[in-house]
Amino acid sequence: MNCAVVFGGAGFVGSFWARFLLDQKIVNKVYLYDLESAGQKSSAFRRALITSCSKLQVVIGDVRRSIDWVPEEPVELIANFAAIHREPGHEDFEYYETNLLGAENVCAWAEKVGCNRLIFTSSISPYGPSEAVKDERSLPVPATAYGGSKLAAEKIHQTWQAKDNANRRLVIVRPGVVFGPGEGGNVSRLIKAVLHRYFFYMGNRSTRKAGVYVKELCNAMWWVLQQQEAKGEHVSLFNMSMNPGPSIEDYVETVCKVAGVRRTVPAVPYPLLLTAAYAIDAIAKPLRISHPFSPVRIRKLVRSNNILPTYLVENGYPYQYTLESAFADWKQSCPEEWQ
Repeated sequence: MNCAVVFGGAGFVGSFWARFLLDQKIVNKVYLYDLESAGQKSSAFRRALITSCSKLQVVIGDVRRSIDWVPEEPVELIANFAAIHREPGHEDFEYYETNLLGAENVCAWAEKVGCNRLIFTSSISPYGPSEAVKDERSLPVPATAYGGSKLAAEKIHQTWQAKDNANRRLVIVRPGVVFGPGEGGNVSRLIKAVLHRYFFYMGNRSTRKAGVYVKELCNAMWWVLQQQEAKGEHVSLFNMSMNPGPSIEDYVETVCKVAGVRRTVPAVPYPLLLTAAYAIDAIAKPLRISHPFSPVRIRKLVRSNNILPTYLVENGYPYQYTLESAFADWKQSCPEEWQ
């Protein structure tokens, strides 16, 4: 009997990846190593995803510290999804502390248990902000602590692989925004803003946002691992996004189509909306009130992250979802998030 271990496994991507491995009968059991139990997750959908399967077991632990726990079964595959990633939300040192120490401790643990297959989720953030089209051949120029910490973590994983190049296999995925049931992030906020009529264009209709449905991401990670083994490759790095990445207008129109509603989305000058966001933030922050109008998020909405999944395209990856079919699957799986 073999198992997989997913660090950061009770998180959004980790819980879907664990179910994917079990549903596809790739392993017999999955351990989710996480700071929080399933019951502590805010998303009811995500809690159910974990607790409804007896072959999933949550192990409470902190990747910032040495990992002493070892499962009874041989470890077939390790996935490192543990990270601090929300921007804004953390001090700069927190991104480095978690993402670098986590990479070092997970790689040390992989050596300890003798597992030679490792998947690491990085991000498109190492590319840095740019209107230019970028792919895996582009030079990373991170402009944030999150992007810098993710790029450094990639190197730590590559060092682990290089120590036994003949036997170890490493897949590094740089996804755009990952969306789907239980996400609670930017795309969830966009859906609610459109449906509840508080979404505005601000000269960003054509702004492209590299993004991918969480189930597509799971399919692609396993597909790349299989391609890697078939071709005798030992390190594979790929961008994960729809091709091309949808524009803001594409997202908005597809939300309306899948939800079966009509919305006239007003246009507001960007400087006016940014000023309003700063004013709201100045009032809300001292009162610790959560709100969707962060100036950081407003700036992100007008900046393209036009990242191409060249590796997948050149190797013939068969995409499973369009934006419309992804949103339709999301709505069917978790209709309460579309109300």
